[in-house]
Amino acid sequence: MKKTIFPIFSYAFLFLFFIQMAGTLVSSIYTLDLLHTSLDAKALGVLFFFAPVVFYAFRRQTPGWLTLCYFGVLFLARGLTPGLDTNGRMLVSGLGTAASLCLFPSLVSARSKPDVFSRSGTWAALGLALAVALSTMLRTMNSSIDYSLTPAGSWVGWGLGVLFGIALAGLEQPQPRDVTHPRGRGVTSSVLGIFMVLTLVYFVFSAPAVLARWTDGNYAGIVLTVSLLSLGWFGFRLFKPALLKQVSARMLVVWNLCFSFALLATTLVHRVTFPANPESAAVVVGSPTFLQQLPLVFMLLLFPVIFFDMQLFWSKLQHAETSPRQMAPGMMLGGFTLVLLVFMNIFTNVWGYVEPISPFFRNKFWLPFLLICGLLCVLIMLHRREAPSQEAESDSPQFWTWGLLLVAILVVTANGLFVPTIKVDADIPISSLKVMTYNIQQANDNSGEQSYMRQLALIQQVAPDVLAIQESDSTRISLNNVDYVRYYADKLGYYSYYGPTTITGGYGTAILSRFPLKNTQAIFTFSDQDENGTAVAQVEVGGKLFSIYNVHPDGSDDAKLAFARMLQERPIAQANVIILGDFNLRDYEEAYQLIDSVYTNSWMNVYPTGISTDGVDMSGRNRIDHIFISKNLLVRAPVYLLPPDSATDHPAHWAVIYWEN
Repeated sequence: MKKTIFPIFSYAFLFLFFIQMAGTLVSSIYTLDLLHTSLDAKALGVLFFFAPVVFYAFRRQTPGWLTLCYFGVLFLARGLTPGLDTNGRMLVSGLGTAASLCLFPSLVSARSKPDVFSRSGTWAALGLALAVALSTMLRTMNSSIDYSLTPAGSWVGWGLGVLFGIALAGLEQPQPRDVTHPRGRGVTSSVLGIFMVLTLVYFVFSAPAVLARWTDGNYAGIVLTVSLLSLGWFGFRLFKPALLKQVSARMLVVWNLCFSFALLATTLVHRVTFPANPESAAVVVGSPTFLQQLPLVFMLLLFPVIFFDMQLFWSKLQHAETSPRQMAPGMMLGGFTLVLLVFMNIFTNVWGYVEPISPFFRNKFWLPFLLICGLLCVLIMLHRREAPSQEAESDSPQFWTWGLLLVAILVVTANGLFVPTIKVDADIPISSLKVMTYNIQQANDNSGEQSYMRQLALIQQVAPDVLAIQESDSTRISLNNVDYVRYYADKLGYYSYYGPTTITGGYGTAILSRFPLKNTQAIFTFSDQDENGTAVAQVEVGGKLFSIYNVHPDGSDDAKLAFARMLQERPIAQANVIILGDFNLRDYEEAYQLIDSVYTNSWMNVYPTGISTDGVDMSGRNRIDHIFISKNLLVRAPVYLLPPDSATDHPAHWAVIYWEN
């Protein structure tokens, strides 16, 4: 048992901590730059990914004392990160990212103390599968927010760090040696391959809920599939290794090609062709068809190939007996490639803000994945003559011990997937709806600090029947793949519609409701800065069917007019319509006046001067978050709650909409 548990857990925690620290670093940089929608010196935080430059100083194996220092930095960084502010998280998670990368060479040659030979390729693959399952579990426990990265769950991070230290203590390094022979062929390509595998895990499989937001797919089914296949691969590789050893080099190449095709098809079939000019008709996107979801199914079934890839690449490093200096070029190239792919992914979302580079990436969400998969396939082909490692098995792992661990991970994961929703008593007569619009700024306040707990508390206090949130598309790597829409919906017990998918590159318009949502769809109008995606859903209340529009337009005057015309021309825009959101429009702008000619502004209907009886001044430029209603509806008690009390950079706005029976 000891011969496998120490190395497997060492790799599992190393990969898990790297993904957690790298994700936190990138999201912290993005959050701070989001405050002024441009890149600045904080983007230099990505230089932490190039920490392996220190490897050039070591011709021999990494000294034991230095490995201990790397672990100490990672241990402290991982434990301290959840309790820090955004600037602190950026610095400390950067140090953790650097330390985790610097530990890679120490594990390449490490072996379990009773063993004579290292089986690091097998251990790395098993560790990666376990890391994917653990990451999925930690996120599912807290509705997509990694529980161990929250202040309340920081004890988990400390505990995992202690276990990592114990696992490392159970390994030993070979005696340091001089490397006098030339660098073995394939070392740099193997290290680059490892980075591509870890990039796929970081971008997708460590937080599989993102796939539900890419595709509007079944959340529970996707998460359970990733968890089951990760744990299943782990179990087969550990207990029935002969079955998996039947995978030949040729089969591995074909498997990678099929997986890559399925992943790219998953992104491409959900790609939207946006209106080309202001006069173009709006594009309406409904629920995906069965055929559109087939690539997702195939991709999920094929994804365990990445564990074979990790085994192949890591085994190559082991057999080459590399030193840190020999790994340095690959580590630097891998770090550069990872950073490049991160920026490419982010630019598909902020394409209108970082000119002249970012506009090229508009509607190219698929491009980073094409490069990852293409490069991975090429690297596998370069090693095609090397069958997956046939490393000797030197012990028989204890079935019950490992089996109980795998089952426990699966049970905890499944338990977090199924959250009950509110059941409204149909016998109680209803003649009003409290509706709320809330630009959550990716769950950050106006100083860039995480505020999802304060935002949730405010929503619970207001207790709206229908909640429209904007800037909610956080299930992307720029925000560490956190799904705040799911988090709020689960904690409130509401039904939810995410709105435009992550692939479309918008900023998010989601609808949450105490009542079941019907006929959900996303409407795209012409845009020249952000993708103008409007979320639409219907709710049935008191025998009436209400149409809810959650909006967040931006861009030029032409783009805003195209959006306003869409609202004016929609055929259902005559009765029982509620349009709310961050309009980015003030009452003197032409697009606003066009909307106001058809619908009633709730605030101005009650307070014609724009100033409430308690002195809240929302006149003139102060008001861009609005609630419009159709002429047959009535409004009372509109409220604006201003920053910083709103826990975001926008006012929270709600009102009671009622009707005459």
